[in-house]
Amino acid sequence: MKNRFLKPAVFASAILLAACSSTPTTTPTLDQARADFVSANNNPQVSTYAPMEFRDASAALDRANTAAAKKESLEDIDRLAYVAKQKIATAQEVARAKSAEANIANASVERNAVRLEARTAEAERAKREAEAAQAAAVAAQQQANAAAEQNRALADRAAKLEAMLVELHAKQTERGMVVTIGDVLFATGQANLTPNGTSTLRKLAEVMQQNPERTVLVEGFTDSTGSSSFNQDLSQRRANAVATALGEMGVERQRIATKAYGEAFPIAGNDTAGNRQLNRRVEIVLSNGNAPIPQRTAGR
Repeated sequence: MKNRFLKPAVFASAILLAACSSTPTTTPTLDQARADFVSANNNPQVSTYAPMEFRDASAALDRANTAAAKKESLEDIDRLAYVAKQKIATAQEVARAKSAEANIANASVERNAVRLEARTAEAERAKREAEAAQAAAVAAQQQANAAAEQNRALADRAAKLEAMLVELHAKQTERGMVVTIGDVLFATGQANLTPNGTSTLRKLAEVMQQNPERTVLVEGFTDSTGSSSFNQDLSQRRANAVATALGEMGVERQRIATKAYGEAFPIAGNDTAGNRQLNRRVEIVLSNGNAPIPQRTAGR
């Protein structure tokens, strides 16, 4: 008897979807579901006695094949394939039950047996569908739990970052968070960090290790005392010293950039010793997330 249940386009979609990719993703459960589908499609009893069940099975297999073609997670593919496999089995069982009932319609004893078999098949189908629904609910809950855990981790990391930046007296600017290392954290007139300067940088290194998407720009500044060339060189050496120290503390060097400004961009007048000391500094700009750090312009 010719199988007239599936149109060619539907059958091709259900069986050959995996061919859309040169290296399709599959699982043993999906492979078995495809084989069961071919067997059911070639069974004339299925198209005669279980057309609705088989359409449901075909739709379920299409979903599993689509997930495989899109290379979704093996867990999702396996879950969809399991549902399809159960629906194919249901269609086959319903077809067998109804075919048996039709063949023995005139035999009351056998007819009662067939009815019992049909009720059993129906119960089994309900059980399998309940199991499939439960599996889907468990998977959804697992995904929700994973998302909640990720959100908690992000919130915890943000709280730790905020606390550490407060401890470092960081200031929020349009360019990012700015941590200032003053002149007192370097040896006088040199680029060697004092123990206090190293301690400050260690805290910043911890921030960067906990936030691997962020980068820093280390900018060196001096006062106007001395020649411009000396000040430019000193500001560069101090910026380099900070970058080197961060690298030695575990921060990847490609996440650290330096810029020397010499006596440019003072934050106070150079008319008193106290103001000149404020101008002798290194500013470390911590990026906003993974966004690039804008270049310094006049006024910021």
